[in-house]
Amino acid sequence: MGGNVSSMDGTHVVVVGGGFGGVAAARYLKSWGISFTLIDMRDAFHHNVAALRASVLPDFAHRTFIPFTATFGDAFLQGRVVGVDTERQAVLLEGGREVKFTHLIVATGTDGHFPGKFNTTSSLQTAVQAYSDLVQQVQQADSILVVGGGTTGVEMAAELKTAHPHKKVVLIHSRTELADPGMLPSVRQEAKEVLLEKGVELLLGQKVSNLSELQLNVAQKNTVVTLEGGDHVTIDLIICCTGLRVNSVAYASSLSGSMTSSGALKVNDHMQVDGFTNIFAVGDCADVNEPKMAYHAALHADVAVTNIANSVSGKELKSYRTGAVTMLLALGHDEGVGQFNGMRLPRCLVAWGKSRSLLLWKSWWEMGQKQP
Repeated sequence: MGGNVSSMDGTHVVVVGGGFGGVAAARYLKSWGISFTLIDMRDAFHHNVAALRASVLPDFAHRTFIPFTATFGDAFLQGRVVGVDTERQAVLLEGGREVKFTHLIVATGTDGHFPGKFNTTSSLQTAVQAYSDLVQQVQQADSILVVGGGTTGVEMAAELKTAHPHKKVVLIHSRTELADPGMLPSVRQEAKEVLLEKGVELLLGQKVSNLSELQLNVAQKNTVVTLEGGDHVTIDLIICCTGLRVNSVAYASSLSGSMTSSGALKVNDHMQVDGFTNIFAVGDCADVNEPKMAYHAALHADVAVTNIANSVSGKELKSYRTGAVTMLLALGHDEGVGQFNGMRLPRCLVAWGKSRSLLLWKSWWEMGQKQP
């Protein structure tokens, strides 16, 4: 990345969304010396890679939220974006405020059930308290049902059983194979084996039929969960890890012509949104055929910011190419499975590289702050 460039005068970039992609974009803009505003509904970056462990370990959640202003100062604005006026080049916030831009980077990510996602207007203290409250509910429950056996559900079940080996943990999944379909079959099988070794009970190829009637994340003794086949599971606490969806609320009304049916934004090789040269999408809300990971979001951000600078200075635009796919599952602090460039990694290597720290140190370092 370069420093301040005279050709950047008059350029102001608005970044909507302070997740991994948005924060990476803001850091790159800062390093270029390009004027920008980062907007997020929270006042702190959420390292949600560690959100599931924050749900089971007391006094852990505060390490997963990093204050925006300590890193970006006045370039950060807390608020909820409700629309984009592409003609007047303004981002519209709830309450009527507007922020003008010459270039826009959309990084709204995905939304889903708490605790895997925490996309709500809040302060750092409120967010930490929400996870602390769930920790208490977990402690009160003797048996816990995790609904969904994708990456989040597998990691959630593992965190629960690792922190509370004597509690009953049941994982129900509609498919017969666990974790991300993009992972090697051998890695997915290994994830299943780790869960079984830890004592997680697996109900595969089954669905909960009365999920909408059940209260999530609140301990209620002997709650009856009905399965589609007619069987029942009696449980004390239910944590849902399904239903991940693109968070398109901020742009759905104004960029509908550039959206896919899933709500993601169509982008070209330069990460420019279809139909626009000054609007970019990065991270999970960009329609790129690759696993949705924080690592990829940062790569998108690099390309987007570089191309903003290049477009202003008249240079050739940079293209994004998906590299070797690395996927790592943290299965508690002591276990993990994963792959790199089509090869299965040793469990001990994944445990050492990701599971122990959940890469928290990396986010604190990148934000230029000291981890508590």
